[in-house]
Amino acid sequence: MADGRYLARDAAGEERGVLVVETLAAAPLPGRRRRRPQPAEAGDGPLELPLSRVTAVRVAEPLASQEEAERWLVAATDSEEVVDDLVAEGIALVNRALFAQGAAAGDPHFRQLTELEPNAVRIGYGSGEEVAAGRYTTARYVDVQATGASARRRRVEDLRPQERVAAVLGGRERIDACEALLLRARADLDAGRMREAALQLRVGLEALLVELAGALADPRHVEDMGELEARREGLGRAADAALRADVSVEDGERVREGIEICERVLRRRRVMRGG
Repeated sequence: MADGRYLARDAAGEERGVLVVETLAAAPLPGRRRRRPQPAEAGDGPLELPLSRVTAVRVAEPLASQEEAERWLVAATDSEEVVDDLVAEGIALVNRALFAQGAAAGDPHFRQLTELEPNAVRIGYGSGEEVAAGRYTTARYVDVQATGASARRRRVEDLRPQERVAAVLGGRERIDACEALLLRARADLDAGRMREAALQLRVGLEALLVELAGALADPRHVEDMGELEARREGLGRAADAALRADVSVEDGERVREGIEICERVLRRRRVMRGG
């Protein structure tokens, strides 16, 4: 993403945030012509990698004074739940920009970030001029590895993903189509792209109902599959509506619940099968 300041508005056109992108270090730019390959020595160190600083600024809820800002910062950083929410909010703004960049460039391989990826995270406050330049008056470092992210990591570890990676690469197992489709539905849901989430869920659900039918001899699996079958028609109508207009609050809740049940089915299958 190019350096600069990007103003973010909500669907109603209200200013909600500013994203400030600044490159702090970068590898040398490649030449315009391809150079002849050069020999690589066994002891060569890693190449220099670019490093960017991204500041997500809240503009919808300004603080009245520095004293109020200081009280907010202390209270916010003393709460793991608030820290998680603030980090997720900032990452969501970055991912919104990355999604827009991918769509604008016609790049189907654009990537998005998770809360665990930044090298360092700070929460702070500053004047309008400071935050517009990616600076601050006061800030605190927060360790996202030690807050709510640790709970997410434990859930991942319970699924033993490395074992499954080895099984897939070794040809002993395959990734079902419903898994890929539902991952995209979750990414859209988390990013607030409700129309896309509704449409992805429809095809992901159809694939799951076929691919995981009878996958486990477990009463909870049978119950969840029956619940998804019962919700199938309503979720189809939500997807049809999403083709014509924004998703309603009611349909949005149906989509969220549908994705969560699908994820529960997939997670149970992975845990009970060991991968």
